[in-house]
Amino acid sequence: MQHDLIAQARTWLAEDPDPETRDELAALIDAGDTAELAARFAGTLQFGTAGLRGELGAGPMRMNRSVVIRAAAGLAAYLKAQGQEGGLVVIGYDARYRSADFARDTAAVMTGAGLRAAVLPRPLPTPVLAYAIRHLGAVAGVEVTASHNPPRDNGYKVYLGDGSQIMPPADGEIAAAIAAVGPLAGVVRPEDGWETLGEEVLDAYLARTDAVLASGSPRTARTVYTAMHGVGTSVLTAAFARAGFPEPVLVTEQAEPDPAFPTVAFPNPEEPGAMDLAFATARRAAPDLIIANDPDADRCAVAAPDTSVEGGWRMLRGDEVGALLAAHLVERGASGVFAESIVSSSLLGRIAEKAGLGYEETLTGFKWIARVDGLRYGYEEALGYCVDPEGVRDKDGITAALLVAELASVLKEQGRTLLDLLDDLALAHGLHATDQLSVRVEDLSVIADAMARLREQPPTALAGLAVTSAEDLSQGTDRLPPTDGLRYQLEGARVIVRPSGTEPKLKCYLEVVVPVADAAGLPAARARGAELLAGIKRDLATAAGI
Repeated sequence: MQHDLIAQARTWLAEDPDPETRDELAALIDAGDTAELAARFAGTLQFGTAGLRGELGAGPMRMNRSVVIRAAAGLAAYLKAQGQEGGLVVIGYDARYRSADFARDTAAVMTGAGLRAAVLPRPLPTPVLAYAIRHLGAVAGVEVTASHNPPRDNGYKVYLGDGSQIMPPADGEIAAAIAAVGPLAGVVRPEDGWETLGEEVLDAYLARTDAVLASGSPRTARTVYTAMHGVGTSVLTAAFARAGFPEPVLVTEQAEPDPAFPTVAFPNPEEPGAMDLAFATARRAAPDLIIANDPDADRCAVAAPDTSVEGGWRMLRGDEVGALLAAHLVERGASGVFAESIVSSSLLGRIAEKAGLGYEETLTGFKWIARVDGLRYGYEEALGYCVDPEGVRDKDGITAALLVAELASVLKEQGRTLLDLLDDLALAHGLHATDQLSVRVEDLSVIADAMARLREQPPTALAGLAVTSAEDLSQGTDRLPPTDGLRYQLEGARVIVRPSGTEPKLKCYLEVVVPVADAAGLPAARARGAELLAGIKRDLATAAGI
């Protein structure tokens, strides 16, 4: 067994084109570190939710040039099998470690396979790549990014020519094509032959961002902004300047791209502590709101002034921002369909229904949301908002930030705030309170065990609320294709449990709806909502054995 492992590692080493990972793997072989080698050669990174994601390093279970070249070769083979020989593939990348290298390798493989390749001019937000695919008439797009994952991770996100992330059956067919790639020596990789795009593609994207705002709307909201050490600063500030908003006050410590993400444990605005520097900047600058992007700027986080909380600022949940943007679009006279994933708040459906608009629920991910017929607006609780589906068929943290700033400006002119509008929505539709129980694991079997336990012994009550229905979503429903998840309906609440598609996490999404008679009843309703969410979280953890 040990001999086989060493032999496998030597075979990989012999064709690794990267001196850095070659040295790393050679050192592990020389040291006889079989535990580490076993982890790296336990299989291959699975091409799943829109592509690949994993820790950087040598071996098939890590992100490296060998894995990326194989992925690109498989994608090229798939595209040619679809009759796309000679088609254009656009490639974007963020500012993480090795992103530029992986983008260049992808361009070389596409060129060698007889496709045309064009690389974005520099590290740019993922939505710029998603926009460029349709703008340039490409047959596919690749974004090298690990979004908000830890610094040592990178990833490979794939889009097809409609500008949306891949979905079944394309993902499985691409995975099969990757598995069929032979020795790397057989993958043609010329030194040149692809195009490096100029700034005009970014200019076209920025010109499109104006489309999300209402003509003549107020643009007075003052913003503190953090890019979370990612690629958002230059694009967001350019978009705000074009739109006529006050120049955002930057969180200077996090404004420039830095793949080490030195000021945060996880570069995700939802993680504890990630927004501390933004709050400190806001206390000095006294803006109307805080906006944060994740490192590839496809997500948008919002915080609002709130004198009732310590520090004076409150992070809004993704569901709250999702409802606020929906209400704003309704007020502006939007038509079309509002859509969200099943893990997001049911409040969106109530807003759409009252406005006489179409409403759809999809599986998790924008690969599903962006493909809803007639989509006008889509969102997901994990800070993802699609506010211009004709321009970007994916979540876009730049255009979402513009729309939030417009809403804050409209309210400011009325002497009101985002929190006031949330109160209005609670009075109109009931207080929708959401929370999440998220468990990060080292051993993926913990997640499988928890799912099996819940399937075998589903809870009959949570926080004293009776479970009125328990659905195993792996069987599919009349409106949803199969997915690994469980959905519980309770009296006045809803719970969904699913493994994360991009991280080693079990995620449980909780929602309670508390009726509110009048404004005086809001504090009690919030307290009741918080009490129920805490009880559901506690009882669900016990039921799942986590």
